[in-house]
Amino acid sequence: MFTADPGPAVEAQLAGDMAKRVLPLLPVVVVVAGLARGADGAASAAFAVALVLGNLALSAALLGWAARISLALLMGAALGGFGLRLFVLTAIVWVVKDQPWVDITALGFTLIVTHLGLLVWETRQVSASLAYPGLKPTRSQLAGGRR
Repeated sequence: MFTADPGPAVEAQLAGDMAKRVLPLLPVVVVVAGLARGADGAASAAFAVALVLGNLALSAALLGWAARISLALLMGAALGGFGLRLFVLTAIVWVVKDQPWVDITALGFTLIVTHLGLLVWETRQVSASLAYPGLKPTRSQLAGGRR
């Protein structure tokens, strides 16, 4: 009851997939923020996307580590890790808020929209089945790699 099944590490797979999806959009986000808020807005938007990617990577690492140990630790890491990561993000924003390159509006908006956008986008890609616990398999994967 308290031990975990050492199945595939889907946490890193999901975080990597989200990073792969946001990186092509990074120039668009930076340009839009730059047009809307100037050079400081562009720098702040790029920083916000870096914070989001770091948050997702930290989440995947924490959940992957906890899942290998026990289900109880996994649940604790999910809840406690969320609070810890939220605190770390808040602390980072608080530390940089007075820097001359920071546009707090662009930073906050990009941070929130990127987090929510990636999570909503990724929910469409998750299989949520025991046969494929991570991302949905592609048609070629279902066919055994044959075309």
